[in-house]
Amino acid sequence: MTDHARILIVDDEMGILKMLDITLKREHFSNITTASTKEEALRAIEEKEFDIILLDVMLPDGDGFALCSAIRQQTTAPILFISARSSDFDKLTGLSIGGDDYITKPFNPLEVVARIRAILRRQRVYENRIGLFEKKIYEYNTFSFSPDEALLTVHGEAVKATAKELELLHFFCKNPNRVFTTSKIYELVWGEDVFGEEKTVTIHIAKLRKKLGDHSRNPTIIVNLRGIGYKFIPPTGDTR
Repeated sequence: MTDHARILIVDDEMGILKMLDITLKREHFSNITTASTKEEALRAIEEKEFDIILLDVMLPDGDGFALCSAIRQQTTAPILFISARSSDFDKLTGLSIGGDDYITKPFNPLEVVARIRAILRRQRVYENRIGLFEKKIYEYNTFSFSPDEALLTVHGEAVKATAKELELLHFFCKNPNRVFTTSKIYELVWGEDVFGEEKTVTIHIAKLRKKLGDHSRNPTIIVNLRGIGYKFIPPTGDTR
């Protein structure tokens, strides 16, 4: 069965572009666009909507991290970094500026396919739940969240958040006062328990805390129980 998900691959290595293009088409992905520069990528995003973006960090006309920030001004589509830069600092940077996941080179192209499918599957499940079942507004004394509108409001002001950040928040709102390990959160929110890195969860929680105004040194909403996991404690106020 052909998957019509719209995929953008951004990489300046023609060999990698060709390999991913061939592999994805063999795995029945038919709607693939490629770009080898920052300029080409931005032009593609202006002309077309994408369901997922694969993004290299080192490009001939700019930094992939800067490109990620620019992309986030235009779309909340999931971004999967694929890069030879494998340090923890690079991974943290990529995730903190809007990336949803990070794979280092060299890589198995089938792992990329697996992660793409996991991301798209979770995205579709999330959207279907919102569209068919989820009409609830989570309203607390410091913030409110409407999954149906993908709208987060903190102290009365709308706050921009990526699709993955909203999905993570939705997960916490549906499971208040329950403790989850980092690996379990990755499995339930990212959709895979094989390839994922727990650091991905940690970074996204840090970003979400910042947007909720949850003090980083002494958080009271998303609490870390050392050696156990994370627990969402709703700010005083009812959920309706």
